[in-house]
Amino acid sequence: MGDGAAGTDVPQATTERVRRPLRCGEPTVYDLVTEDGVTVRLTRFEGGSKGPVILTPGFGTSAVAYTLDTTDTNFPEYLYEHGYDVWIFEYRASPHLASASTQFSLDAIAQYDYPAAVAKVREITGAESVQIVAHCIGSLTMLMSMGLGLTGVRSAVASQVTLHPRGGALNEFRSGIYAASVMKALGIDTLTTEEDDDPSWLDKLYEKALALYPAGEEECERPFCRRVMFMYGEVYDHDHLNEATHEHLEEAFGVANMTTFLQITKILREDHAVSLDGEHDYLEDVEGLRLPIAFIHGEHNRLFVPEGSRLTYEFLRERNGPDLYTRHVIPGYAHMDCFIGKDAARDVYPLITAELDRFN
Repeated sequence: MGDGAAGTDVPQATTERVRRPLRCGEPTVYDLVTEDGVTVRLTRFEGGSKGPVILTPGFGTSAVAYTLDTTDTNFPEYLYEHGYDVWIFEYRASPHLASASTQFSLDAIAQYDYPAAVAKVREITGAESVQIVAHCIGSLTMLMSMGLGLTGVRSAVASQVTLHPRGGALNEFRSGIYAASVMKALGIDTLTTEEDDDPSWLDKLYEKALALYPAGEEECERPFCRRVMFMYGEVYDHDHLNEATHEHLEEAFGVANMTTFLQITKILREDHAVSLDGEHDYLEDVEGLRLPIAFIHGEHNRLFVPEGSRLTYEFLRERNGPDLYTRHVIPGYAHMDCFIGKDAARDVYPLITAELDRFN
C-alpha cells in the first residue's frame, strides 16, 4: 500500500455487520517500513490544527480498539470533534499486520516502531513535534522508546502500564503471560483470540483447557472473553461495556506472539522494564522522559494495578523534577474500558483531552 492510500484501506473486521459511519471524516492509511524492515501502519483522521496526536493501542489489538463503532462516540471521534489531527499507530503487534504472527520483543517496538511512526507523522504534517496517547503495552514501549532516545514528542499520556508494571495477584495466577515459558517449551509460538472453523488437535486441547480455566471476578461464557482472560487476564469490566461492544469487541483482537509474552513475564518478575536479553535496564537512563507525561490508571484495574503507575510517576518526579508529570486514577474504571466503555466519552476522554490541550 502506498503513502496516502484512500480511506477504503482503513482496517475492517471480516465479520459482516452494519456499522455506523464514524464522525471523523474519511481516513487515510499509510504503511511504512521500519529501519529493521518491518511494515507498520498509521491511520489518519485529519480533524484540525491541534496535535498531531498519535494513538497507540495495547498488545495484540489493532486500530479497531479505538475505531470500534459500538459506542455513541469513540475516542478518535471525540478528539476529531475537539480539533485534533488524529493518527492511530499500529506497531508490529497489530493483528492486522503480517508481523503479528512473527517473534519479536518489546525492545524492537521501542527501538524501531515508535521512531518510524513519529518521523512519518512529522514528515507528512510538517509539525515540529507530536503528542502521543498510548495504552497498555503501547504505553510501556512508548516510555521505553523515550528512554532509548525517541525525539519529536511534545507531550504524552501513558495509560495503565508504565516502567514499573504490577500485575494483579489473581491475574498472575491466571494469565497466559505467566505460562509463557511452558507454552514456548511446548512449541507454541502464538496465541489467538480467534476461533478456527477447522480446529487442529492443539486448538481442541486449548478449548478444553479454557473450559477448566478460572473465570476471574467476572464470569463470562463467551469463548472470546474466556480466550482474552486466558491470554491476558481481566482486560475490561463487563459492567462498563454496552451489549454491542461486548458482542463485537473481538474485532479489535487477534494473534499475539510468545516471545513478547516472555518479556512481559520477565519485566513483571524484575519489577521494572528490562530488555528481553536482560542486558538493558530501562531505569538507568530516563533523561529522554524529561517531557510532560500524564499517567492515567483505572482504579479497579486488576490486569495491571494502579501501584505501577504510581511508582513510575514518583520515580520520574525524583529523577527529572516534579513539574513535568501528572497522574490520574479514574474512579470505577478498570483497564481497556477506559477507552471502550459505554460512558468513557463522559468519564475519561475529557480528562485525557485536557492533558493534551495543556500543550497545544
